[in-house]
Amino acid sequence: MRRAAKVDANQPEIVQALERCGCTVLSLAPMGRGVCDLLVGLRWRNVLLEVKGPKGKLTPDQRTFLAAWKGEWYVVDSVGAALKAMGLGGVSHD
Repeated sequence: MRRAAKVDANQPEIVQALERCGCTVLSLAPMGRGVCDLLVGLRWRNVLLEVKGPKGKLTPDQRTFLAAWKGEWYVVDSVGAALKAMGLGGVSHD
């Protein structure tokens, strides 16, 4: 039996900020097996984001997944990092 997907405490805040800036956000956390936490779309661009807490590190499964992934991906630990990954660094999310 698989465990429930672990969602980092900062993920809801990151999702809300991205959505406020016009992004479409889909949680992939339930997929497990190293798949990134979020699929984020904006302006014809789809990006995988792996959300980590301040001291979070990639698991071996995540490293394997990201090494094989041919698309764009980022590891983010804050709203600012997520906005920057999506090219929204100068956009206010308040």
